Amino acid sequence: MRVLAIIPSRYASSRFPGKPLIDLNGKSMIRRVYEGVNKSAKINHTIVATDDGRIVDEVKHFGGNVVMTSINHKNGTGRCIEVAKALDSYEIVINIQGDEPLVKSEHLDALIDAFLDDSVTIATLAIEKSSMADFYDENRIKVVVDHQSNALYFSRSPIPKYNKDANPTKFLKHIGIYAFRRETLLQTEQMPPVDIEKIESLEQLRWMYHGKKIKVLMTNIETPNIDVPADVKKVLKLL
Repeated sequence: MRVLAIIPSRYASSRFPGKPLIDLNGKSMIRRVYEGVNKSAKINHTIVATDDGRIVDEVKHFGGNVVMTSINHKNGTGRCIEVAKALDSYEIVINIQGDEPLVKSEHLDALIDAFLDDSVTIATLAIEKSSMADFYDENRIKVVVDHQSNALYFSRSPIPKYNKDANPTKFLKHIGIYAFRRETLLQTEQMPPVDIEKIESLEQLRWMYHGKKIKVLMTNIETPNIDVPADVKKVLKLL
């Protein structure tokens, strides 16, 4: 399988403007993501997809591959689709968000290996957690799965939570890296938005609504992303 890794990255984040270029122990965040992705020997090509010249300049500065995409994309998946359309020699496309500076090659390799099963068209990751802070944090996405490890639902709200007084001792925290068969990724462009996606602000619910299964692979390696400025200290400690 030929594998393309795309790192969508935008400067104008509403919750943390300019975060791809923040300094993390001497390297920009986008550089740390890029270098982390390239540690996977199973990936054939890595490219940053952005609509901002400052990010283009930074990626070129450290010798990475970068492409300018349309300014009209609503999310990173749209950027990935634009790039994947132009590069048709790859069977698998991995979308690694530009705020994952601790991305692990073990995660990427596991996602790629999932496609040895012909029934898998989309794969992602989750880790079992018991932190109540994460459970109630709307920026930490929760997921529940079926007996075949396919996602049943993703939410920013605490799930599963059967009443207002009881908390689960454990839950699944989503790690937001997605791998697609290329044709499946391109199909998502034709899927109209749905209400549950808008309510949760989670695009993967659109794919599920329209019949796509998402295989959820379990990991015991946590890789905190940087969603808001408060996340930077946690990542710096791990670096």
